[in-house]
Amino acid sequence: MSDDRRSPGIPPGQSADRIQADQSDIDAWLDSQRPRGGGARPAPAPPPARPAGTTTRPRVLVVDDEASIRDLLSKTLALAEYDVDVAPDGRSALERMRLYPYDLLIADLKMPGMDGLTVIREAKRYKADLPVIIITGFSTESSAIEAVNIGVAGYLTKPFRVPQVLAAAAKALGE
Repeated sequence: MSDDRRSPGIPPGQSADRIQADQSDIDAWLDSQRPRGGGARPAPAPPPARPAGTTTRPRVLVVDDEASIRDLLSKTLALAEYDVDVAPDGRSALERMRLYPYDLLIADLKMPGMDGLTVIREAKRYKADLPVIIITGFSTESSAIEAVNIGVAGYLTKPFRVPQVLAAAAKALGE
């Protein structure tokens, strides 16, 4: 079987088994972090804009075309006390950024329509000092160099581990 039949989102050189094992590790970690005795929380409504000068949990926007990655990052970051919003593509992400203030942007590089680097450049027009973390399964030297040039705070490759994401988010936010 050729690599052409690889599932979308599985990086070159990675097998579905490796991705599945990593997903199991992540699911186990998430289970260990959930409060006991409570049921699943309903999906949150879109967050209202914060009044200036208030202190609250950091607000994070996750942009990835893969629903499983959006869900995983959303749950992981919410358990770590972040307010999380998700967008399935660049245009949706930029619309959310126009409506709401965010403290951190986490974006996939390779997405249909608008790629992650374009999303980041446009997002920085709304908030020039916005910390950004890139998470990608298709890392290239040129994309890494461009990411550094536009000032990303973190660059993680898929498959990633939960502690890597949490450490990158904390570092990007100066925590």
